[in-house]
Order: sequence, then structure tokens, then C-alpha cells
Amino acid sequence: MTRDEARKKAETLVGMMTLEEKASQLRYDSPSIDRLSIPAYNWWNEALHGVARAGQATVFPQAIAMAATFDDEMVKKVGEMVSTEARAKYNAVSEHGDRDIYKGLTMWSPNVNIFRDPRWGRGHETLGEDPYLTSKLGAAYVRGLQGDGECLRTAACAKHFAVHSGPEAIRHEFDAKASKKDMHETYLPAFEECVKEAKVEAVMGAYNRTNGEPCCAHTELMEDILRGEWGFEGHYVSDCWAIRDFHEHHMVTATIEESAALALKKGCDVNCGNTYIHLLKAYNDGLVTEEDITKACIHLYTTRFMLGLFDGSEYDSIPYEKVECKEHRDYAVEVAGKAMVLLKNDDFLPVNKNAVNKIGVIGPDANSRVALIGNYHGTASRYTTILEGIQDEVGANTTVLYSQGSHLYLDRVEPLAVKNDRLAEALVVAEHSDIVVLVLGLDETLEGEEGDTGNSYASGDKVDLNFPESQMELAKAVINTGKPIVLAVMTGSAMDLSFANEAANVKAIIQAWYPGAEGGKAFADILFGKKSPSGKLPITLYNSLSELPEFTDYSMKGRTYRYMENEAQYPFGFGLTYGKVSVKSAGIDTQALKAAGSEASALESVSADVKVVIKNESSRNIEEVVQIYIKDNGSSLAVRNHSLCAFKRVALNAGEEAEVILPVSGKSFLEYDEEGKRVLDSKSFTLFAGVSQPDERSVKLCGVEPVKIEVTM
Repeated sequence: MTRDEARKKAETLVGMMTLEEKASQLRYDSPSIDRLSIPAYNWWNEALHGVARAGQATVFPQAIAMAATFDDEMVKKVGEMVSTEARAKYNAVSEHGDRDIYKGLTMWSPNVNIFRDPRWGRGHETLGEDPYLTSKLGAAYVRGLQGDGECLRTAACAKHFAVHSGPEAIRHEFDAKASKKDMHETYLPAFEECVKEAKVEAVMGAYNRTNGEPCCAHTELMEDILRGEWGFEGHYVSDCWAIRDFHEHHMVTATIEESAALALKKGCDVNCGNTYIHLLKAYNDGLVTEEDITKACIHLYTTRFMLGLFDGSEYDSIPYEKVECKEHRDYAVEVAGKAMVLLKNDDFLPVNKNAVNKIGVIGPDANSRVALIGNYHGTASRYTTILEGIQDEVGANTTVLYSQGSHLYLDRVEPLAVKNDRLAEALVVAEHSDIVVLVLGLDETLEGEEGDTGNSYASGDKVDLNFPESQMELAKAVINTGKPIVLAVMTGSAMDLSFANEAANVKAIIQAWYPGAEGGKAFADILFGKKSPSGKLPITLYNSLSELPEFTDYSMKGRTYRYMENEAQYPFGFGLTYGKVSVKSAGIDTQALKAAGSEASALESVSADVKVVIKNESSRNIEEVVQIYIKDNGSSLAVRNHSLCAFKRVALNAGEEAEVILPVSGKSFLEYDEEGKRVLDSKSFTLFAGVSQPDERSVKLCGVEPVKIEVTM
């Protein structure tokens, strides 16, 4: 069904409603209208990395882990599987009349905010720090969720619009101040891609203000950019209880009726919360018109018709047996394996399981189900922790010893007497083992959403880059045994790994993220060499927070790989494999670029193919991610360093040489001026074709020199 067809049907149906009925439909928990045979509908459902909070579902790796795959086709396929399960669950439970929260087909995902600061607790919900990577992966997930059928399989939602990435503790009253250049260069591109290219059906406003206006009633963001410049035709939803913040925290209105009226008039169609209960009072007070209410209601019913909720759809026959089926569970493990990033390997991995008699597995996340799942997760019927994955994989002749070693963290009210109650056991396990797998990290109780976790530190945000004290004491003690150690890091954000980098007996470091319900199997596959690691960091791992601006400073100066002034501990885009590749050659066809001329609008509509020849110099099959970065050599408007402008995952057999073609958009040659407009401001550019960033630190770590391509426009 086309949008025009759906809108006409919506206009007809909404035209039959009374004012009271129309107003009732703008709540997230829309009641039934029995006289028109309209069932109740709850707009709130979640699908960050699987159908969430509604019982059984495949729990895929957390979003930040999916970003580490650098694979838009894989991310799209995850979206297809997630939306298939959402349809299967909807079909089944609606037959029983259950239309409650988390049961609908409007999925409030993906989160395409930029992970600009490693302290942000919700950063692991995002697709990383780079606007290009986030744009491509976010749009891919939207396409996967929505499908390409006659109807939408589910309706995706790009959130949180916009300029939103902490701090969590003050998000309800905070004003994020960003220049027009930073907004258009960093904070808005992923939303633009989701709206203009992927045709996302919904956009969610953030809690905070941006440059003075609340994001759920923002003239520039909602009216000028979203509906105006980008031509968005879907519906706009508030973050939950965000409109209440207008009068309680932002103080931009005086009453709840004024808050409801302001949000509605600026284009917020559905309220997650209870503020729109007061719309009729706002109408009676002359703050809104019936036309305002009708317009929003038509937006919402257009979406419902596009989902086929009244006329039926090709997805109505999807059976419940698709929920957490074997195909989806197996794919979740595959994604987890391709997401794990090998940061360090002193010629130690992979481990020959037949040559090791005793493996010690130590750490608070080693046998933790919570550490597998991140936040906004479903309930799996089966979990495989790292300990269990190793136990399942080794043979009968290998002994696996285990100790929790320490608590995940020490609660402030916990007696210090129990601080080291597992440490002696951990030392015994290490001393009796040939090698140790040390599993440190966090979980959703230590980094997550304000008010949504049991976080005891900073309302969901991290206060620093350090592992909790209890874990650092464990790490130091185990390192001091001198046994060879593989460190597995189960976090969704940057941590300080200097202690592991400096320890000679920490032979390898694997960033395992929150790898999904059966992520332990994927880890074991990498540990023992069944699979070669191939993930790349979608974030920068910094040496210290001292090099970053204040958390509340939304200027991009000094932040992320594009603007940072110091050397990274581990750079964005970095990740090792068990093989060795070389970039033999690279070139670009600039014919389309030159034909487009110097007009920004013309350049935006064309692309240039970069051809890269890459060779697997090793004797084992691997996967690599070819990355293209661009540096503007002549413009004062350019980012400080360089920017990712293309990437492609490629499988290479032992000794294989392959030609990879990567289209680079003409947009990549444009800069943003101080007004946020794209301009061609230079004629000299350098492209770098490799498997990492072209900076000195990246090249040193991965040992692969990128090939430079000079381009003159």
C-alpha cells in the first residue's frame, strides 16, 4: 500500500471520529473505538537488538556490537529477523485480544544518536561514534525492520531526535548546545539517512532541549529540518514522559495543558506519557484546534494502514514458531562472532584446545547471563555464557576450572569484609591452569538508561574509564601469577585497558561487547580458532578522560577519531584477524564527480567507485573490512583528521587476492560551513584505502599500510 493510499484511508476513518475519539488516539496507549470497530493499539514496542520486554525472543548482540561488524547487509538481515518475530508475536497474542504494551508493530528502534562521549550509559544502544557508519547501519536496520512488501512488516523509529547523548542524570532539564556546523556534520546525518533514504516511518524526540527548545517541540528540528528540508511524512513520537518535562523541568511552559498544546502544534503526533490526556482541556482553553488534533491523528492512522492493521497484510500468516527459531539463534551467534574485536594478540591466539590440559576461566562476567544481553532485551530460552561456551567446545581431556573471582562491583552499602571473598579461589584456579581466560566488564546495571537500571553510580552513566575497583584488584592478582592470560572485555563502551597492554603475560585482548544470549559460543569459536575474529571498533578507546571536554559540552572539538588531538589507546576502525592482509593497489573513477561540477547539490547525487585490490597473505581463511577514509587537504572547514566514507566486509580464502569496489558518495567531498550548509570548499583530497584508519597508531597496531589516492576536483 502506498503512503497516498494509506493516507486517504486514514482521512476517511479519522473523519468518522468525534473530537474526543481523535484526541484519545494520540496517546501511546490508544483505546478502542468500538462503534467504528477499531481495536486498541499500544504504540510502545522495542526492538533494539531483538524484540524486547515481551517474553521469548532471539536476543541478538547489542547494537554497539552489531556496529562492530561494519556490515550493513548483516545488520539489515538482523532487522528482518527481528521484525519477523515481532509479526509472529503480534499475530499470536492479538488472537487472544492482548494489545498491551510491547505487543504492537511500531518498534522504537534504532537508536542513531552519536556516541560522542564514552561516559554515556546508553552509548551501547547506538551504532558508534561515526556519523557515516551510524547512517549506513541505521538505515540498513530500518530497511530490515520495515521490509519491502506491500505493507510495512513493522514500523521503525529513528531516535532520539536530536543532539542527545547524555548526561543521563540531567537529561530532563538539560540544554544541549551545538553549533549548526556540529549539528549537520555530526548529530543529524544518521537521521537524515534514515528519513530520506530508508524512509523510516517514525522519529522520536529526545528528552533534552537543543539550543533552547525542547526536542519534542522544536521549531528548527521538527518543522524546518525534519518536515521541511527532509520531507518526512511519517509520525513523530515523544520520548516517554518527555512532554511533562516542558513545565516540570525545562520551564518553557507553565501548565500541563500548555505543554500538550506546544508539543502538538510543533508536530508531535503521539505522546508516550500522560500529558495528552489533557488535550481536550487545552482545546477548551483555546490552545489547540480540532484541526491540530485531526492532523496528528491522520499521521498515526496512515501508519496503521501501512502496517495492514485494518485490511490485512502478507505478514498475517507468519507463525509463532518463527520466534527464536534455530535459524535466528544461529545467525545471532554468527553476528556475535563477527562483532568481537581482537585488540591484542602476542602470537598466542588461537588456542589449540588439544594442547591445553587445564583452562582457568575467571571473572564476574564469565558466567553472567546479564552480561550477555545488554539492555532493551528480550527473554531467551537458552543462554551460553563465556564459561559455558568454553566448556562446550573443549574435549573430554581438557579440564575447565572456574572462579567468579570478584563481585561485578561493590555496592556502597556492602560490607568491606566481603570485598575479596573470591580472590583466593581465583588465584588457586589460575595457579592450577595452563592458561587463564579472564572475563571482566560491566552490564546494564553499570551502564544504561537513567531510571531504568539499578545503577548506584551516576544514573546510568560511567564516572570514568576504569573497571570497578573489585575487578581491578582481581586483575592485578591474576596477572601477578604469571600465567598466560586472554582478557575478554564485556562492555558496551570504551574502557582503560592500559593495565592489560602493559602486562607481558596478558597475551591477547578480545572486546566481546554484550554478545547476545548465546554469545559464549561465538567467543569459544574465536578462542579456539574455528572462526577468525573480524570485528572493528565503532568507537575510540581513549587513554584518559582528561583529553576529552566536559561531558556536558556538545562541541565536537577533541571528540571522536575525527576531531581528537591525542593518540588513541585503540583507534576507531581497528581490529585484528588471525591472518595477514596487504592492500596491493587502489584507484578511483572520478568521471561522475567531475561531471557534477562544483555545485553541492549536484555532487550529493553522484558517487565514485574506488577499486581496491586486497590479498590474504596468510594460510587460513579470514574476513576483513576494507575501509576508505577521506582527508580534505585544502579547506579550513574540514574535520581535524579524516572521515570514514566507505566500508565493505570481504571474505578471503587463504592466499586469495580480490578486487573490492566501494562507492564513495559525492557528499564525502563536501564540507559543512558555519551555517550547516554543504559546500565544496577545496579541490585537493586524499583517500586512504586500507583495513583501518590511516593514522600512525592504527597502522602500527594492524601492520597494514593504506594506499593513498590523490584526487583533484
